Amino acid sequence: MTALALTGGLVIDGTGAPGRHETVLVDNGHLTGLTTGEPPAHARRVDVTGRVVCPGFVDLHTHSDLTLLSDPRGLSKIHQGVTTEVVGNCGLGVTGPERADLRAAVSYLDLDPAVRWTWRDLPGYLDALTAARPGLNVAALVGHLVLHAGVCGFTDRPATAAERDTMAGLLREALDAGAVGLSTGLIYAPLPFVRDAELRALAEVTASAGKVFTWHVRSYDDGLVDSVAQAVAVARATGCRTQISHLAAVGRRNWGAVRRALDLVEEANAAGCSVGVDIYPYLHGNAPLAQLLPAWAQEGGPATWVPTLRDAAVRARIRDAWTDRPTTWDEVTVSWTAHPNPAVGRTIADLAAGRDGDDVVLDLLAELGTGVMMTAGGRSEDDLRTVLDHPDAVVASDGLALDPGGVTGAGVPHPRSYGCFPRYLTRYATDLPDAIRRCTSAPAARAGLTDRGVLRAGAPADLVVFDPARLGDPATFTDPHQFATGIDLVLVNGEVTVENGGHTGRRAGQVLRT
Repeated sequence: MTALALTGGLVIDGTGAPGRHETVLVDNGHLTGLTTGEPPAHARRVDVTGRVVCPGFVDLHTHSDLTLLSDPRGLSKIHQGVTTEVVGNCGLGVTGPERADLRAAVSYLDLDPAVRWTWRDLPGYLDALTAARPGLNVAALVGHLVLHAGVCGFTDRPATAAERDTMAGLLREALDAGAVGLSTGLIYAPLPFVRDAELRALAEVTASAGKVFTWHVRSYDDGLVDSVAQAVAVARATGCRTQISHLAAVGRRNWGAVRRALDLVEEANAAGCSVGVDIYPYLHGNAPLAQLLPAWAQEGGPATWVPTLRDAAVRARIRDAWTDRPTTWDEVTVSWTAHPNPAVGRTIADLAAGRDGDDVVLDLLAELGTGVMMTAGGRSEDDLRTVLDHPDAVVASDGLALDPGGVTGAGVPHPRSYGCFPRYLTRYATDLPDAIRRCTSAPAARAGLTDRGVLRAGAPADLVVFDPARLGDPATFTDPHQFATGIDLVLVNGEVTVENGGHTGRRAGQVLRT
């Protein structure tokens, strides 16, 4: 590795402290110091005058579980300054043996059919990632869906005490093997069928390991406050460090509910809990279209429910459930399909063209099952700013590492996969040191990654150099496959991975086991 001396830049160290004009010294993969003196003669000098030097961004909430095996460079993320990702979020994961029903249930992750699951457990998955030589650091959560479906299947019933014990044992093994925590996603079948006893049992295991439990809560629309209350109640009962994922309120009638949800977080923390939240700086979300189905309609897994969507009685019952939806079909756009389809890039209202939008959605799901994704709106700018400004909030993309020139570059995915962090820093940050803290040391701490997210002597040299005058997020919902601008230099474990806006081809990431 080449020793580097980054001179002339404004150093913002990730702690929230004010920036300082110092030289950053890098050698043998680590930061060796911050100095105002003369750099060592053997170091390659890089003049970064007029730019900001900060830790690489730590993306706490991602879904790159399989895309980093498709293209380990992680292009859409590394080009926006991300040097560490946490995968396995929303209860979705790939840390068990490959099964057709499980792979279909986590289709959100599955953009490249050529990627095979050659492992049977979390250590095997982490070994596969290590062998792929990722271009950024990767830590993994244990996906609740894999645990529950592997033990209980896809039926609507509570886990027995013996089944809870089995899941708890599997979780304990995965946490001991290096997973940074557990995630749940109580809207992804079969997790809507999970009862509190199971959530508390798994939270107790996670708490005993000193790790984090992240929640995609049951509802982000009419049931948001009750859903956050459920997560907070489990945190209070077990003492488990808890993260509420992508906190937002969907549907105009629910605007303002995030304030009540944050009140619950504040009350829990005042009582000694550790509950955090994260959000991305956009007013649209991204999810499988099947997420719109009532839970009962997804019972049995995709192999069971997809054929029933052509049944008139089933369709009528679903349409009844959709009568009072909080969003409208002009707010929902088809963003990706597993096979080429002319629906991609068009709203459901546009596709309907005189037909009923409900029928359009049901036809798409009957044809494509879980292999169709959507972007969906219905959110408030005021709510977004309320969450972003909250002291317990961090920034996280909820996106994937994508290759715009490869198979994972298909469709019109959410632009957060390309522009989340530059967008936040340029459009929402009012205090740059604190904003960088929310993108670096704060999310690292939530995941228990104590050696990432801060510039200090001895830490791994993950860092970003950006030009505040040129920093930007050109990726849009109609043209998302565009790299961020103004990211001039990215180092991963001391290796120059992005320089002058171009990828160097180096892949120096590490698989982080805690």
